[in-house]
Amino acid sequence: MKIGLIGFPLSGKTTVFNTLTGLHARVDSFHASGKEANVGLIKVPDRRVEALSAIYEPKKTTYAEISFVDLAGISGASGSGFEANALNLMRQVDAFTFVIRAFPGEEVLHPLGGVDPLRDIRALEEELQLADLIVIEKRQARIEKEGKRGSAEHALLERLTGILESGTPLRETEFSAEELKSLAGFGFLSLKPCLLLLNTGEDNVRGDPAVMVKYTRAIAFCAELERQVAELPAEEQGEFLQALGIAEPAREKFIRAAYDLLKLISFFTVGKDEVKAWTIDRGTEAVKAAGKIHSDIERGFIRAEVVSYEDFIQEPNMTRMKELGQLRLEGKTYPVADGDIINFRFNV
Repeated sequence: MKIGLIGFPLSGKTTVFNTLTGLHARVDSFHASGKEANVGLIKVPDRRVEALSAIYEPKKTTYAEISFVDLAGISGASGSGFEANALNLMRQVDAFTFVIRAFPGEEVLHPLGGVDPLRDIRALEEELQLADLIVIEKRQARIEKEGKRGSAEHALLERLTGILESGTPLRETEFSAEELKSLAGFGFLSLKPCLLLLNTGEDNVRGDPAVMVKYTRAIAFCAELERQVAELPAEEQGEFLQALGIAEPAREKFIRAAYDLLKLISFFTVGKDEVKAWTIDRGTEAVKAAGKIHSDIERGFIRAEVVSYEDFIQEPNMTRMKELGQLRLEGKTYPVADGDIINFRFNV
């Protein structure tokens, strides 16, 4: 999973990046040209992986991973929006996080003049929608040149134009599976899932109430404070967070929100060689989950031997799971559930 961080200059975007990844990217005048991006990879904390690894004592333990791409801030004051190279990088991510400034201080430096989270959210959405409209305009010109003005593709693009010009991002529109397949090659930015992250001040870690009420996909934390906490010894972090009234570290809060937003789950493969978490879309069928491991397993799929983590952890022995009827045989169309431990049987 690859998540792009976007926002205005001085929103604390790179501090958020450093907080989530544990890296130390420069935060001063970060890549103003938009031609570069900070990239960081983190392992997704999962206590289930830890427990399974303790049981099997494998040679290798592999967690799910999230990649973060920290893109240069946009300049709303000049109307320049995103640089072309930044747009190309943005089309390669699976989802966006809008880093929204919600902390006070040096307000005159904000390109839009003062701190206003709701305004910034609208402005970022408009930038994505404008980028999509430009893509549509170019494609429509090509279609008309080819004499295909009445085609189904042209009609779909006309519909998209109306949606975007009304100020609605494409992600808020219902599309059929066939339509989504047709749109996949365009890389529309406003179609990608988006999580809002309010970067707050130390005295307001719960975020702006107006934003938190209006947007269910919003989370809030103080990136600078969380960065300081992350640099403390592990045994001191929990106590410090508790004293501040913060229930969990920013990274865990963000990862949970991102999985919910993208409708992702994890299943596990286990053994003496490796215990591994695999990330898939919620509702993925067993045969497609097998393909996540290797195309040969998907092609030669016979059945999936499945036991839920919650059942297994009560009595961690596969033979015993079979005796208790907790180990199930599932076919190709079985929708894999979060926490399933699966052994795929296949023949190629």
